[in-house]
Amino acid sequence: MAPKNEDKMTEFLIKPYGGKLIDLWPSKETLFERSERVKKLPSIQISERAVCDLELIANGSFSPLDRFMGEQDYRNVLHAMRMQDGKLFPLPVTLPVDLSPGISLDSEVTLRSSKNEALAILRIEEIYSWDMKEYSRKVLGTEDLRHPLVAELYRWGKYKVSGRLQMIKSPGWHDFKSLRLSPMQVREKLISLGKKNVVAFQTRNPLHRIHEELTKRAISEHDGVLLLHPVVGLTKPGDVDHYTRVRTYRALAVNHYQENEILLALLPLAMRMAGPKEALWHAIIRRNYGANHLIVGRDHASPGKNSRGQPYYQPYAAQNLVEKFAEETGVTLIPFSEFVYLSEEKRYEERSKISSSSRVQSISGTEVRERFLDQGKQLPEWFTRPEVAEILYSSYPALHLRGLCIWFTGLSGSGKSTTADVLTTLLLEHGRQVTVLDGDVVRTHLSKGLGFSKEDRDINIRRIGFVAAELVRHGGTVICAAVSPYRSTRNDVRSMVGKGFVEVFVNTPLEICEKRDVKGMYAKARRGEITGFTGIDDPYEMPENPELQLDTVINTCEQNAETIVSFLVKKGYLKNPVK
Repeated sequence: MAPKNEDKMTEFLIKPYGGKLIDLWPSKETLFERSERVKKLPSIQISERAVCDLELIANGSFSPLDRFMGEQDYRNVLHAMRMQDGKLFPLPVTLPVDLSPGISLDSEVTLRSSKNEALAILRIEEIYSWDMKEYSRKVLGTEDLRHPLVAELYRWGKYKVSGRLQMIKSPGWHDFKSLRLSPMQVREKLISLGKKNVVAFQTRNPLHRIHEELTKRAISEHDGVLLLHPVVGLTKPGDVDHYTRVRTYRALAVNHYQENEILLALLPLAMRMAGPKEALWHAIIRRNYGANHLIVGRDHASPGKNSRGQPYYQPYAAQNLVEKFAEETGVTLIPFSEFVYLSEEKRYEERSKISSSSRVQSISGTEVRERFLDQGKQLPEWFTRPEVAEILYSSYPALHLRGLCIWFTGLSGSGKSTTADVLTTLLLEHGRQVTVLDGDVVRTHLSKGLGFSKEDRDINIRRIGFVAAELVRHGGTVICAAVSPYRSTRNDVRSMVGKGFVEVFVNTPLEICEKRDVKGMYAKARRGEITGFTGIDDPYEMPENPELQLDTVINTCEQNAETIVSFLVKKGYLKNPVK
């Protein structure tokens, strides 16, 4: 249903996509009754991604969606970017599940967060299967396992469910509450600013002086107000965390924009990193918040480069798609032009508008990370406001002070643990405190009771990955030595850990591993006494593009450990000790 005051708002701002905002939040009168009913219902614990989607369905961000997509909408969106009724909607929003008792047609289930909070009641009206590879091709345009969502798909349920939703409560966000505004709340604030034109800026990165210049010019040229609308849900693994980013946004909004020209609000969106289609999706979402212009950058919503070092999407494909459908979405494209700093004139200008003889300075996003933050060097003031730089320095010290995960993978008997033992000593020598997660040791403690089926192996590796990611997040150094035979699972762990993940492929031939096998496991597998043994009757999927590949036949474990240390020194994760 549409909120009572929506008509007044749409007289001033652009109407929501589909004509009205969906609003699924319960009235106070029904909250207790629904909470009581929840206690009697079976539950589905949904992922962090699904929690974000649920909230944005419920508050109208995804209008005209009022539920997770049913099969017909899903199929239509997959193949034509349109829902069953013909409405443009470029990305599917669905709820994948594994079937269990209580999940059946015409039944009700409670949707719960990972903390077991009851968020909504779902009446299941559809259950349908889906194909992971088809999803990858149609939605993302790739099956490359380095794409973070492709790797994540392997954890999704085999079925999707849809039906009427009844909200119980909002997800329990405790951070930046004054900035977590619904589409209706944003519209109310925008009206108070008195501008009919609203320029939305989608970002998942810190803002620098060039972003500031671009946004100020955009609102000046369109006589509008800036909706600074950063994503604070799931983004690309390794991105600057949203706590740090929001602190920088607030510093800029308060100190460097006029109060009546900017509105900062947070969007708990789970990005798909789907490039052009996602850019179009962002335009529709921002229309629901009242924006009629959207700044779209080069290679918008891209996860970077694939396993072959090539970009997933063409650099201007996102801008072209948003522009193509501008009339239908009601959101006009503002392209993010390349700006440079004219050092002699002390001003910024679009590169296309200056002569080739002009003295210019520029820093790319990659250079910000690799030349400055990673090396602990100060960003120049012409590029970043001092208060923004200070926040970034405090959260992101130089690489040699950040967390690090060395992930050894290879066949049983390849030499992973032996090399890891030597490496541990060398890292301690360099001043890093090290935690070792060895596959056999983990199975004794963290994964006791798991078998060796593909599912159990994946669970074991993801448990190791979860612990490793937490250690890295808190600045620790962790060495993981596990066969980890499946490429998709290793890439999923890479996404969990993010920056600081170093995959080391211990490339030892099978025949050598069998000769080294003191436990006789290979011999038992050859005789059929055990099944599902990696390298014999279960495959080992070699890494496609590991950071390092070791040869344990011609090199000793000491030599291989030194090779890893040299790599870490070169990349900045270790400092050369004083000799």
